[in-house]
Amino acid sequence: MTTKPLTLYVKVGCPWCRMATNYLRNHGHQYELVDVSRDRAAFEELKRISGQTFAPTLVRGNLVLSDFGPEDLEEFLAAHDIQP
Repeated sequence: MTTKPLTLYVKVGCPWCRMATNYLRNHGHQYELVDVSRDRAAFEELKRISGQTFAPTLVRGNLVLSDFGPEDLEEFLAAHDIQP
């Protein structure tokens, strides 16, 4: 069974984005990092996928967690049994 990858949409200078990146890296998660502040097409993709423009936004398949803090990220990963 193939696991769908995590995609993390971030913006430059966003402290929550830095926290999310650090959390995922420190807990051994593999993810694709997409900087929407430097890529207009990626920003449009973020809006299409999540229905909003806030970062960080974490996506795995059709699961979306938008505009979150550390506790939200831990709960999301646990609720969907997303392991490193």
